[in-house]
Amino acid sequence: MATPAKPVLYGYFRSSCSWRVRIALALKGIDYDQVPINLVKDGGQQVTDQYKRVNPMQQVPTLTIDDVTLSQSLAIIQYIEETRPIPSLLPRDPKKRAQVRMISDIIASGIQPLQNLYVIKKIGTEKDAWAQHFIQRGFEALEPILKQTAGMYCVGDEISMADICLVPQVYNAERFKVDICQFPTIQMLNQTLSKIEAFKASHPSCQPDTPDAMGP
Repeated sequence: MATPAKPVLYGYFRSSCSWRVRIALALKGIDYDQVPINLVKDGGQQVTDQYKRVNPMQQVPTLTIDDVTLSQSLAIIQYIEETRPIPSLLPRDPKKRAQVRMISDIIASGIQPLQNLYVIKKIGTEKDAWAQHFIQRGFEALEPILKQTAGMYCVGDEISMADICLVPQVYNAERFKVDICQFPTIQMLNQTLSKIEAFKASHPSCQPDTPDAMGP
C-alpha cells in the first residue's frame, strides 16, 4: 500500500488565516510541508496563474490533504477535525459547539476580512485607521461574549477552534496598535494561549518564509 502523501500548506508567515491552520495542524500533531506564497513580493505571488490553478480565489491558505485541495481556513480546520477528531477542536455539547462556531465566525467573517491585505491596499493612506476601527469595533462585540463563555480558554476549559481564531486576530490588533488592555478577557485568553507549544511553533516569527529581521 502506498504511503499517503504528506499534507502541503500554501500560506504566508503573517497571514492570520494561514496561522489558524498551522495552529490546528500543530494541535493535531499532523506533519506537513509548507509552500510559502509571498503576498507582497512582485505584486503578490497569490495572483500568479500557477497559484490560481491551486486556489481560484488567489488567497491563502490552501491545504492539500488526503488527495483533496481545500481553501478557507475554517473549512480546512473543520475537515481536519472531522477526519482526525483527537484531540477535539469542537466541544461535544451542542450549545458550546455553537458558541465556538459563533466566536470563530465573528473573527473570521466579521473582523479579519475588513483588515486583510487586499482590502487595506484598496483603502490607501487611511489603511491603519481603517484597520484599527474595525478591529476595535469587533473586539468591543467579542469581549462581552467571551466574558460569558470563557473558562481557561474561549469556551470552557478545552482548546477549540475559537482559540485558534483568537490568537492571530490579537496579533493583528497589536500590529495595528489597538490597545488590548481595553479588553481584559481577550488579553487574558491570548496570554494563556500564547504559552502553549502549538501556538508558539506556528507563530509568524518562526516560519520558513519569516524575514530574518522578524525571527525569534
